[in-house]
Amino acid sequence: MATEFAFPDNAAKTAANAPAEFQTEKMSLAMGPSHPSTHGVLRLQLELDGEIVTKCDPVLGYLHRGDEKIAENMTYNQFVPYTDRLDYLAPLANNVAYAIAVEKLAKLELPPRGQAIRVIISELARISSHLLGLGAFAMDTGAWTVFLYQFTEREKLYKLFEELTGARFTTSYTRIGGVARDLPEGWTGRVEAFCEQFLPILDEMLEMLTRNKIFMDRTVGVGVISREDAIGYGLTGPNLRGSGVPLDLRKDKPYSGYEQYDFDVPVGTKGDSYDRYLVRGEEMKQAVRIVRQAIAKLPGGEWYAKDAVRIFAPRKEKVLTSMEELINNFMIVTEGPQMPAGEVYFEAENPKGALGFYVVSKGGGVPWRLKIRSPSFCNLSILPKVCQGNLMSDVVAILGSLDFVMGECDR
Repeated sequence: MATEFAFPDNAAKTAANAPAEFQTEKMSLAMGPSHPSTHGVLRLQLELDGEIVTKCDPVLGYLHRGDEKIAENMTYNQFVPYTDRLDYLAPLANNVAYAIAVEKLAKLELPPRGQAIRVIISELARISSHLLGLGAFAMDTGAWTVFLYQFTEREKLYKLFEELTGARFTTSYTRIGGVARDLPEGWTGRVEAFCEQFLPILDEMLEMLTRNKIFMDRTVGVGVISREDAIGYGLTGPNLRGSGVPLDLRKDKPYSGYEQYDFDVPVGTKGDSYDRYLVRGEEMKQAVRIVRQAIAKLPGGEWYAKDAVRIFAPRKEKVLTSMEELINNFMIVTEGPQMPAGEVYFEAENPKGALGFYVVSKGGGVPWRLKIRSPSFCNLSILPKVCQGNLMSDVVAILGSLDFVMGECDR
């Protein structure tokens, strides 16, 4: 008579207790670097016991470009476009984090209008980034429609970004000491119109998943990260808040005037893939709330610091009509803006987590050392622990719930 053996719900922990006829040798399997569920060129070297992951080793570096060393051979201004290529789903927010770090070194203080503009673009970037993360996560777990919905909404955002910056993807809008240009006439009204129509569509997208039986089976109780592990592994952003840690730099260490705005910090309770999904969904609603407040309170005045004339390139009409401005332009372009010696560190609450820039200056127009604290890199450090003991199919859901970008992970 054949012995019946059925895996219980928590199949991941029962393989070792299976009858001998079900036990097999472990297999080593490379998942990636060209795998659609690794969200870029990430390779996971998996050790499998049947369908159960017994070991997971992330292999990074396929997208390494040496950004930090490049920064040490460029002027401070020249490195701004390179920050676009970190989390390339939120380039507007990357620019802001880098600019504030250098402004701390230069002891520059932005006027209120410049700070409000940065808040607006950072929150719009958060919505754009979370939308793609949501769509990719849904597709990883078998839901295709959400992916189409979010791309439609991101296209509307990209039109707003193009109108503001002249580019859709790599915007390079922020400057050290301000932003490249003031808001176009009527742009804030179009942003408000986007927010108005976006919230019902967001609710519709979330309704497709939140009580969807298949999605819940793929995510509830899968990839659980405890509060202690989330802190110990250096997780930040939605992945940390999904584990019940209410840390948000916009609240705890406010910058760019975030202390003026009223918004909530959503947190999870179980720390599973489902909680991380819920946190990102609510964060998009809170981002809309911040954008509306920033537009309502948008002050007049300049959008750049007064002292930024020693950093900004002068306007073209001044360069063509003034010898002093021509010389100033020549020096800024060739030698870079002259910064004092010192070292600074600043991190911003980016969509993926805390994006930090550590800048060391020995004076002059080029940083002596620059180090980037990329949230995706730190968030991926939990993979060996969180994947172990799960089914291989669950690895796909775990990766989608972590919502990383290899551009900033490898740098």
